Amino acid sequence: MITISTDTKFVHLAWQREEKMLADVKYPMGSDPTGKVSRMFGVYDEESGLALRGAFIISPEGRLLNSEINYYNMGRNIDELMRKFKANMHLAKHTKEGCPSKWKEEGDKTLTPSASMVGRVYEALK
Repeated sequence: MITISTDTKFVHLAWQREEKMLADVKYPMGSDPTGKVSRMFGVYDEESGLALRGAFIISPEGRLLNSEINYYNMGRNIDELMRKFKANMHLAKHTKEGCPSKWKEEGDKTLTPSASMVGRVYEALK
């Protein structure tokens, strides 16, 4: 896991030092003051010079698995991001399964997508 923003590394350091919610953060916080990385991911706002709040899950092979882009004043939900991360790890091992929106961790019910499942997801999850 890596976070990247258009803030400088000094701003990241100040955030991590002062913001109690970030006290236990152990992953790298990358700095993108030129917006090069933000532009690559389509989250750079040319007018403000800031990046929108994007979250991207990328496989070890470099394939985009999930993306979420929020405006500046909408925070991301780490529980939902971790659910998606775990689901993608599960699905990498179980490629014929599907993880429904309420799936949280190994052992939770999955689905086997098929034409017969269309319009019957509710029943399949009971």
